[in-house]
Amino acid sequence: MTHRLVDPSRRDLLAAALGASGAMLLSPAIQAAASVSEKPDPVFAAHANDWSWLVGSWSVRHSRLKDRLAGSTEWEEFTGTCINWALMGGRGNVDDNILDFPSGRYRGVGVRAFDVETRQWSIWWIDSRRPGIEPPVRGGFADGVGTFIGDDTWKGKPVKVRFRWSKITPASAHWDQASSGDGGETWETNWHMDFTRTA
Repeated sequence: MTHRLVDPSRRDLLAAALGASGAMLLSPAIQAAASVSEKPDPVFAAHANDWSWLVGSWSVRHSRLKDRLAGSTEWEEFTGTCINWALMGGRGNVDDNILDFPSGRYRGVGVRAFDVETRQWSIWWIDSRRPGIEPPVRGGFADGVGTFIGDDTWKGKPVKVRFRWSKITPASAHWDQASSGDGGETWETNWHMDFTRTA
């Protein structure tokens, strides 16, 4: 996903064109909808800042286990970037990621959304190397640590996957991923990401 910046002079021209007469072009229904402010949501209020620290640009240092759930102890390291922005008044957010794997660069998108009924966040991952959206992990933050767990498959076998955010500061954060082949009884951490803010 890319964002196109509007040229300042063009933006001023658009504002001037819409400023005085633009309201007359809108239907009464659209004008009414635009004038209604969003009502505060007491359930979401407690979670409104769960991801505010992640908004912005980051450099990322990756350390990934070469094989999962196979007793591997061989790790590979590489770098990447992450740009995150909020959606839906903070009820969702998305990030565009570049990962410079030893085998070549690829991109991925992380999408998060809050469910007011379960009071949990869901996180989906979209990988540029293959179509489709991976099954979500769900969870939330407690004592400064975000834990998110979901069901997936690995090499044709059902597994559980855990994402965890920790060591969160205004300028840095740590993420790790773990897998479990025994229903969550034991976990093998297979990926670490260390974030450093760039903007």
